Amino acid sequence: MTPTGTPETPNKPEATGAPGTPESTPGTPESAPGARSWLREHSEIGVGLLLLVLGVLVLTDALTMNVDITQRGPVGPKTVPVVVGIGLLVVAVLLTLDVLRGGRGEAEGGEDVDLAEPSDWRTVLLLAGVFLGNAVLIGPLGFPISGALLFWGSAYALGSRHYDRDPLIAAGLALVTYFVFNNLLGVPLPGGPLMGVL
Repeated sequence: MTPTGTPETPNKPEATGAPGTPESTPGTPESAPGARSWLREHSEIGVGLLLLVLGVLVLTDALTMNVDITQRGPVGPKTVPVVVGIGLLVVAVLLTLDVLRGGRGEAEGGEDVDLAEPSDWRTVLLLAGVFLGNAVLIGPLGFPISGALLFWGSAYALGSRHYDRDPLIAAGLALVTYFVFNNLLGVPLPGGPLMGVL
């Protein structure tokens, strides 16, 4: 109490800018997120851009394809690429709009996926080698043989070790794919040595 009878008020500590009490001023990088942080928060737009480019490439390739006017049936070689290209464009636009409105992809939460484990580069390299081998062998061996090797090699790269069953399933898938494209869709695939048999 002071002599006049008024209670004393404790002195408030003045702001000295000491460590532990940072003061943010307008215009600093902390208060105004830059373009880099915006891109980091909207990184899914890159996926939409990739889908857009793929859709344009697929549609351009499909619409400039030389097709015999006497195709078999209403479904020709252009049908599937055009549908796929339009689908890619639609998905790209919808994904971009969703990201711009604040949508974000959920983190992988599968029970059989350990996000702490490193990438399985062995599987990736095996699959890349299988696809490259198919591209090299499809000419001299034809699609029925190279396709069977493609399916069998992909199953092996992904972990299947059923050596008695996988080759039969791969050969069946290759033959069915060959007949669908060659006889139903009118897209000729190289038959190779089996051309006369099939």
